[in-house]
Amino acid sequence: MGRNRLSRVCLVLLVALSCSCSVARGFTAQAGEERMLTEGAPGHAGGRLVIALRSEPKTLNPALALDEPSRDVIRCLTADLIHINRGSLKTEPALAKSWSVSRDGRQYTLQLRHGVRFSDGEPFSADDVTFSFRVYLDDKVDSSQRDLLLVGGKPITVVKVNDFAVRFELAQPYAAAERLFDSIAILPRHLLESGYRAGGFAQAWSLSMPPGQFAGLGPFRLKEYVAGQRVVLERNPYYWKADRAGNQLPYLNEVVFLFVPSEDAQVIRFQSGDTDVLSRFSADNFAVLQKQQSRKGYHLDDLGAGLEYNFLFFNMNDLAAKGLPEIANKQTWFQDLRFRQAVSAAIDREGIVRLVYSGRATPIWDQVTPGNKLWLDEKIARPARSLERARQLLQAAGFSWKSDGALLDARGDHVEFSILTSSSNAQRTKIATIVQDDLSQLGMTVQVVPLEFRAMVDRLTNTYNYEAALMGLVSGDADPTSEMNVWLSSGETHLWHPRQEKPATPWEAEIDRLMQEQLVTLDYAKRKSLYDRVQEIVAEDLPVICLVSPNILVGAANRVGNFRPAILVPYALWNIEQLYVQ
Repeated sequence: MGRNRLSRVCLVLLVALSCSCSVARGFTAQAGEERMLTEGAPGHAGGRLVIALRSEPKTLNPALALDEPSRDVIRCLTADLIHINRGSLKTEPALAKSWSVSRDGRQYTLQLRHGVRFSDGEPFSADDVTFSFRVYLDDKVDSSQRDLLLVGGKPITVVKVNDFAVRFELAQPYAAAERLFDSIAILPRHLLESGYRAGGFAQAWSLSMPPGQFAGLGPFRLKEYVAGQRVVLERNPYYWKADRAGNQLPYLNEVVFLFVPSEDAQVIRFQSGDTDVLSRFSADNFAVLQKQQSRKGYHLDDLGAGLEYNFLFFNMNDLAAKGLPEIANKQTWFQDLRFRQAVSAAIDREGIVRLVYSGRATPIWDQVTPGNKLWLDEKIARPARSLERARQLLQAAGFSWKSDGALLDARGDHVEFSILTSSSNAQRTKIATIVQDDLSQLGMTVQVVPLEFRAMVDRLTNTYNYEAALMGLVSGDADPTSEMNVWLSSGETHLWHPRQEKPATPWEAEIDRLMQEQLVTLDYAKRKSLYDRVQEIVAEDLPVICLVSPNILVGAANRVGNFRPAILVPYALWNIEQLYVQ
């Protein structure tokens, strides 16, 4: 149900700026305009910031963007009603200056900020909000956000109260309702409604459109697109945020996104000073860059664990109709908890951190990483690697060893299986190789099978033609609701046995109950207790054997001010309106 969501910035409201209040570059606030003030050191106006994207964006349409490069650009151009603070991981005002919730938790009434204008100067009102949600909820548009807006299986209802108030009605209480708004960019009705009514919304806002046809509520607006080379954004002169001194944001005149197709090439461009900010790069490249940071005029940050968790899991699907008898025979091992416990005990998580990530990762034993301070269950055991413990568990489950050390099951069959992993992810392939070596010390024969990612996903979710797999998931938000599809037994990404008609095991039934209950529980402490129990079940019953969470690694040129990277995407650019160059 969820999708993929550290600053110390505290946003406060400026209820009204008088028309005589002059701000940056001579821009004068309109009478009654309600600006948002940001708490942070005021910066310098002017200059440009250059950033590399791994691939060319596919679209500038927020309702249709699926790829990360498109989303990286769109975030600079648009704004949402309620925002998730990347430091506290809690919600805070944005285009909505305040909101109230009904006692039953089913109605949210948002008060919109007065005097806000789109980047083409047209006024923003409740009509833009109702139009936007009509688009996102339209199944013909097929927006990636639509699933977020279904609560209790029913679409959220959006009602205009007046020009600056909107009411959202939910079919049932939803604990994370405020967080939904963070991913919904408000669209300009005046530019898009006619095309939407004519059925042409899917063609709206391609990169090749004239810049004048685009308008958003973000800190920047479209200036130039050069196919195969770059996208250039310019400062939005109507942006609705100001710094604490009253200077209108953003500080930067331009943001340039260069298309640089590989991580190594991005690192070279950053190292040479061609780009100003770098994120989503490996520990190996971090080590390369670190050696020259003082001489080259940039600095690197290791933020520690993010929200990504890498894990091993076994095929526990019902294979009766799949014609896979060899895999079905091995499921006797996979479904035995003692076997999974033995595998977990034998894996050297600290070795993975050291050998794959050069120490820039964190070993984990359940799905919530130490980076997620709001929801981490500190009671989860974190046992050290123990081959002795693993052998005891296997022996108790009826396994034995031949004189040459090979592990045999109760039928006398040699224990051997394969682990699928993505061929495009070098780190996970290395992890799988370490797991292969660790399990060989128990007498298991393991083959690592790298596959193209789409072929791998097809085996995991459609054909079920696999024995074990090593994958990683990145939560889009710290809140448990972003993981509903993973932990509900009926979920599409309940990877070890997806889309169950009813829970296959008692512990999966308990997870279902806990996840559904936390979804409608509005008290944080009670929700935390429910989700703690989910984490404990994952650690105890091991549907997935969690291994490691890579650290978030970022870098910026020393001339970039107000650089405060976060563990939620966009790691380096979440406060781009406050970034400046010296």
